[in-house]
Amino acid sequence: MAVDKEDGGHVVATNRKARYDYTVVETIETGIVLTGTEVKSLRQGHANLGDSYALVKNGEVWLVGTHISPYDQGSYSNVEPLRSRKLLLHRKEIRKLAAQTVDKGVTLIPLKLYFSKNIAKVLLGVCRGKRQYDRRHDIAEREIERDIRRRYAR
Repeated sequence: MAVDKEDGGHVVATNRKARYDYTVVETIETGIVLTGTEVKSLRQGHANLGDSYALVKNGEVWLVGTHISPYDQGSYSNVEPLRSRKLLLHRKEIRKLAAQTVDKGVTLIPLKLYFSKNIAKVLLGVCRGKRQYDRRHDIAEREIERDIRRRYAR
């Protein structure tokens, strides 16, 4: 597990593909409702944010498609690995996210799942989908920056 320099928490999973497919407009830290065996599984680093997203439904924010593997020593207390999990936000924040996701092409994507002061947190990004030419442009910019750093590093 990697240690995040910002808050000293342990990063469990990151969604690397999110920053490739989406432009992150804004980020927000949220809590997540988990069962005991899910927390133990997360502490072992068994999580995948690959195809997950969040949606606002009935005044609540739900994380959909996040895979948290069943805990090895948990028996009857293990739950469905792909179940929807509720995210913990203030009502004002939920209304703000709901207003932002009304726009076409804007979605809520989990960027990182980590522990902060022994509490599981999700870094949720308000993201706008990238087009193919946007991705190519970003790759070209990175390559130019890399070349500049190489030339001046000598």
